[in-house]
Amino acid sequence: MSQPTALYDLPGPRTRRRHRLYGVVSTAVIVALAGWVLHLLFDTHQFTATKWAPFTYQGIQELLLRGLGNTLRAFGYAAVLSLALGAVLAAGRLSDHRAVRLPATVLVEFFRAMPVLVMIFFIFVALKVQALPALVAGLTLYNGSVLAEVFRAGVNSVEPGQREAAYALGMRKTQVMTYVLAPQAVRAMLPTIISQLVVALKDTSLGYLITYEEFLHAGKLIASNLDYDLPFIPVVMVISPIYIGMCMLLSWFANWMARRQRRNPRTEAVGVAPADPGTLLPRGQ
Repeated sequence: MSQPTALYDLPGPRTRRRHRLYGVVSTAVIVALAGWVLHLLFDTHQFTATKWAPFTYQGIQELLLRGLGNTLRAFGYAAVLSLALGAVLAAGRLSDHRAVRLPATVLVEFFRAMPVLVMIFFIFVALKVQALPALVAGLTLYNGSVLAEVFRAGVNSVEPGQREAAYALGMRKTQVMTYVLAPQAVRAMLPTIISQLVVALKDTSLGYLITYEEFLHAGKLIASNLDYDLPFIPVVMVISPIYIGMCMLLSWFANWMARRQRRNPRTEAVGVAPADPGTLLPRGQ
């Protein structure tokens, strides 16, 4: 018989059969959609040798590799700066001083509400900044403000008793944050942090709008110089799996970090030996 848990009751036989039916139907729908897309691609002759031969040219391969390198460069800068900015803004929002907390709150809410493309264009056009710094600055301001809320929510999600116990031991607020709250919050925040970094990676494609020679810009240059019908489709079929692969690599890295933290002796639960019956004292002693 299924045993209830703390959060939900385990599904019974009917529910399991219903879930299997949902899985079969969903799989059939996905397979049908994939078959329909493949039929359209074959019907428009997208897999002919003529349309794929240009990707064997060394010049096109070098252009794609250079664009991929520029994409990873922009993402690397934006990721590091976003994490740093998010930590600073989160510390400001968690401050007990109103003079620090209020400006940090205004900055977070403002940059979270602004579209990324508008910030990139403003920095590139109005401030006359080069393409790479403009792209990195726009991504940093937006993703840093979002990560600031992630950090703040993660710290606040730690059980209040942890904070109170640390203060009772005489620790200062900086020590409580560094040694007690932050290590526990990181474990809860890690999936959301990686998800936001995936967003930053995908948003690097906005760089082609300001003539930054990133991966999508390289694909656009290739497609605009091909002399057959629908040249963008083969280019998309080359670029899309690489973007998907990079995002999956980030997800794998997040899972690897989570497994490593679970194996860390500082965070792993310590086993307690069962109590043995001690020597009983005679009655009256």
